Amino acid sequence: MARQTRVSNASMMTFSEKLSRFSVALFIPMCLVLATSIVVLYSAGGGAWRPFALSQLLKILVGFVVFFFAAFTNIKTWIKSAYMIYAVALIMIILVTFVGHTGMGAQRWLNLGFIHIQPSELIKIALVLALARYFAWMNSVELSQLKNYIVPITMLLIPFGLIVMQPDLGTALSMGMITVGMFYIVGAQKKWFIIGIVLGLMAMPVVWYGGLHDYQRDRIITFINPDHDAQGAGYQINQAKIAFGSGGLTGKGYLKGSQSQQSFLPEKQTDFIFTMLGEELGFIGAFGLIAVYAWIILVLFWCAKTCRNRFGQLICFGFMLNFFIYYFINISMVLGLMPTVGVPLPLMSFGGSSLLSLMFGFGLAQNAHIHKDQQLSAKGS
Repeated sequence: MARQTRVSNASMMTFSEKLSRFSVALFIPMCLVLATSIVVLYSAGGGAWRPFALSQLLKILVGFVVFFFAAFTNIKTWIKSAYMIYAVALIMIILVTFVGHTGMGAQRWLNLGFIHIQPSELIKIALVLALARYFAWMNSVELSQLKNYIVPITMLLIPFGLIVMQPDLGTALSMGMITVGMFYIVGAQKKWFIIGIVLGLMAMPVVWYGGLHDYQRDRIITFINPDHDAQGAGYQINQAKIAFGSGGLTGKGYLKGSQSQQSFLPEKQTDFIFTMLGEELGFIGAFGLIAVYAWIILVLFWCAKTCRNRFGQLICFGFMLNFFIYYFINISMVLGLMPTVGVPLPLMSFGGSSLLSLMFGFGLAQNAHIHKDQQLSAKGS
């Protein structure tokens, strides 16, 4: 089966040439969100650097090392190592299943002694990288054949099943949406999406009665009926609505959020950090953050459209999907527009695994933009 391989005719770029192609338009909004995160986490700590803001600042500094390494490494290195990175992330997911650290009722972390790592965050970026490597050099005939989707579906289903067992349904579903989005971008036939939707609808009763935990069903019921179990399954979302709604147009003022400062709002530093932002800075502050997120999506889309090699295009499109799904699910969740799931707000929520994996993804997107005019071969030569 012939592949559309393109032979690289570009010489290795110098660092100064790479720096001249660096996308400031993508770097600035990333830094704006990171700075906003420190400001909000300082408030979450009661107006103190500890326990959240200082720790997150140190993680951001490490994240910048990861970001710049990913951005300025030769893109051919990422082509050659794409499957290996996916394999390492998958092995980490498997290890979590057997020796993972349990926290908040879920077994999601690897305890390395000096740090806890959540491999399910890394696997989302690794999956994008591996799918970009897999599809980049397929021609239209290959992309129209169902058999050529068996490998990427398997690449999704193995970690998907393991992550659901942790349990971490939000991350698993986001991985599924990223993969489906990648299938659409590369040109999979529409009839397969229709078949997939039909099969999904048919499987819903089985998933409801046999695949979900009791607390997950309670969250869905609470989403449909917000007054159901207001002091139990519905407590988080009800407090989030109260906090966000009380912020009004301009907010109660920095460090003056009653729900968050008096600890009525659960997980204010992680999954519900957007609610805290809305309470203290109001609709204007919340809308400002969404506007910066939209800026990032538009720049990623532009990077993808201007990239002349398919691998770089798919990296940018895949990371764009990943980033959008992250913040869309989180914001919809805290506003009561979706059932509550454990998905952090990108670059904002306290924690290292999500932050580092996202900054790695930003670095890969920058890398694709820097090398946008370079022709690449399937072997990365």
